[in-house]
Amino acid sequence: MEASIAETPEEGRTRDEAERSRTLPSMALIGRSFQFSSSFNDRHLHKHCRWLWLSVALVVLGFYYFGVKSYQVLSGVNTDNFPIKQRGEEHVPRRKASRVLEQVYHSADVFRRDFKEMEEKFKVYVYPDGDPETYYQTPRKLTGKYSSEGYFFQNLRESRFVTNDSAAADLFFLPISCHKMRGKGISYENMADIVMAYVESLIIKYPYWNRTLGADHFFVTCHDVGVRATAKVANLVKNSIRVVCSPSYNGSFIPHKDVALPQVLQPFPLPAGGDDISQRTVLGFWAGHRNSKVRVNLADAWQHDPVLFITNNRISRAIGEYVYQKQFYRSKFCVCPAGSQVNSARIAESIHYGCVPVVMADFYDLPFNDVLNWRKFSLVLRERDYGILKKVLQGVTRKEYRILHAGVRQVRRHFEWHSPPVKYDAFHMVMYELWLRRFTIRY
Repeated sequence: MEASIAETPEEGRTRDEAERSRTLPSMALIGRSFQFSSSFNDRHLHKHCRWLWLSVALVVLGFYYFGVKSYQVLSGVNTDNFPIKQRGEEHVPRRKASRVLEQVYHSADVFRRDFKEMEEKFKVYVYPDGDPETYYQTPRKLTGKYSSEGYFFQNLRESRFVTNDSAAADLFFLPISCHKMRGKGISYENMADIVMAYVESLIIKYPYWNRTLGADHFFVTCHDVGVRATAKVANLVKNSIRVVCSPSYNGSFIPHKDVALPQVLQPFPLPAGGDDISQRTVLGFWAGHRNSKVRVNLADAWQHDPVLFITNNRISRAIGEYVYQKQFYRSKFCVCPAGSQVNSARIAESIHYGCVPVVMADFYDLPFNDVLNWRKFSLVLRERDYGILKKVLQGVTRKEYRILHAGVRQVRRHFEWHSPPVKYDAFHMVMYELWLRRFTIRY
């Protein structure tokens, strides 16, 4: 057997030192490599983090910019020119401007999306029956206090919403004009008979009415008698959409089915304006006929008040040209009490001239109430509140007034008629209300 050779201690130490001398340089190299790699990764990570934060900041700024611009397009108000601070008034910061404008709509984003879809898809079939020389198809005129009816008749023909394909139609229009009937001296009783005879002739000739008992049909009138003219056609009252200027839900008007048509006295004698709040030195203004209880109470309570400009008659043209209209420019608030009906053309006049309307009409389903938040650009009071009118107006702070006035400027385009129609004008707003009611409901 071979004998094992034992290693001396000195030889073992020499061999270990030699092994360490070979290993240490390799470990040092690995350490330097790891240190370089870690340093490189840290620099690379910091660089990417900086780019990431910059990208996030640009995305946020982009959303803010295009969000503000979209509201400007929707409202027609440039927030760059949003009134800031005038002498003696509280400041409304620019960064809050878009928020103030957004509040005028119940949901500006929903409105914008739905409106776009309406423009692309909404179709209306207009019955061709009826002689335009009598009571049908065409408007009587585009001026006066019933001009909204005339403009709708004309604008519908000028728009892209009309279709000759009944199968593609969402709604069917009954082109009969109460305004034309009144112009020809037709009595209220005979007017209801004419409407009934016209609808019955359409029922016999076409299959469309009987499919829904008239729930996908609509009728437009701005004359005070318009609602009563439908009284002899039960399904026209219960099922069809009635677009009327006198939408009192204390009567036969059904708010979720029918549509409030804004009464606009066109043409306006003076241009839209009154945007300089500092020129509005009169607290409240109303001048009109005493043809309702609230107007009588209003005149009796305030016609001699030194702060309010309240008179129980329209201002005579004899004292100067457009004195009545110019008073809208000078007033902070314009009182719009109910007359013989709940509606008043004074609301659209106030908005046109930049005066915050004060609506005093019980049971009034305000125009475009589905879209607009009226409390953001007007004051809505009960008729019995006439005695505290001055206190209410004086209780509005400067900041609150500036917000209301900004809202008036924003909604102005919704209360104007044009021929041909213009996007977001009164015609398109009425069409949007009809679009919301296109799903038939039968009682």
